[in-house]
Amino acid sequence: MPAPDTSASPAKVWESLLHAAPLFILDVRNADEFERWRVEGPRPVPTLNVPYYTLLDLDADDDVGAAVTRGIHAQLMDKVPRDRPILAVCAEGNTSAYVAEGLRRAGFEAMNLEGGMEAWGDFYYSRTVERNARFSLFQVVRPARGCLSHVLVSGRHAMVFDPARHVAHYRELADSLGATIEAVLDTHLHADHLSGGPALGRQAHVRYHLHPYDAIHPTDLLPARIDYRPLEAGQTLRCGETEIKVLHFPGHTLGMVAFLVDERFLLSGDSLFLTSIARPDLGGRADAWAPLLYASLARMAALPDATVVLPAHFSDITAGDDDGVYRATLGELKRRNPGLRKLAEGEAAFLAHVLASLPEFPEAYVEIKRANAGLVDVDERRARELELGKNICALGQ
Repeated sequence: MPAPDTSASPAKVWESLLHAAPLFILDVRNADEFERWRVEGPRPVPTLNVPYYTLLDLDADDDVGAAVTRGIHAQLMDKVPRDRPILAVCAEGNTSAYVAEGLRRAGFEAMNLEGGMEAWGDFYYSRTVERNARFSLFQVVRPARGCLSHVLVSGRHAMVFDPARHVAHYRELADSLGATIEAVLDTHLHADHLSGGPALGRQAHVRYHLHPYDAIHPTDLLPARIDYRPLEAGQTLRCGETEIKVLHFPGHTLGMVAFLVDERFLLSGDSLFLTSIARPDLGGRADAWAPLLYASLARMAALPDATVVLPAHFSDITAGDDDGVYRATLGELKRRNPGLRKLAEGEAAFLAHVLASLPEFPEAYVEIKRANAGLVDVDERRARELELGKNICALGQ
């Protein structure tokens, strides 16, 4: 196996991708796995998929490293560059380690992605959205899944919005700021990923908040079996010196809410994204929920144009800014977001557009909602299976 300094952590790879450092990715998973999801960054990076098994050129007395090196010489010498590092990627970081070593033996600068795509899928980073005398607002990004969470800190008080299932990151962030998590809130019952909300609430010994309309599974029509405090439209919450208003925007789900922080920052959940809008079909009732989405987005669009929109997901990894933060003002989105532009054409045009643009329905989303409602238990292996691939919560383009 290669020495430790020949590997790259997901954090190191993300910083390279964010700053457009020269890099070439050689993904040695099977083609169907590669097509489902891959290592991507805010800017295009050249990538080649060559399944590992096709590189093996085994003789009876060979070790794997020698066999891979022979396969590289036979197949890849004219397909991979010498002017930049090569990142070898596989599912768990094991077979790609042999590939990276074989590339180095062949004279290339190569490194292995530590932990492979499993580690990439579990990687998070944090960025500051706002910091002033009264509060700080942070965005927590999970690039592989396109999941966005937010942490609000005012004095020694903290609130966490839309946490993903790896909850240690949120506790560590709050601890590093000398703050105590006092509330955990979801904008809705998520379908694309397993929420860390109930677990984080239990660990921090605080209440988990959810709108009661989302405490019923939309397919099974069974009530949730999680301990939650109901959110109410129009209520006001406080985090230290900071005020948070709860706004009810049904359409993606019946209980979808957004949180307006300090009258300036809108945690929009899955209602409004930077490059798209919500899909209304995940409850199986697109015809009934699409008009709700229209009315909700119309009310949202009436907020001041200077409102900073911070969604719970991104579907386009290139939509972040130079710091890796996913945000835009409402005024900017009115000009360039296809869904909001269609909204301006009236309800009939909007509904026709939405119903004609629905992506494929991911069957795993039904099971994820069951897990998030506490109706089924999910172990780590099953969690990875359910969360494989990108989120598809946005309307198709």
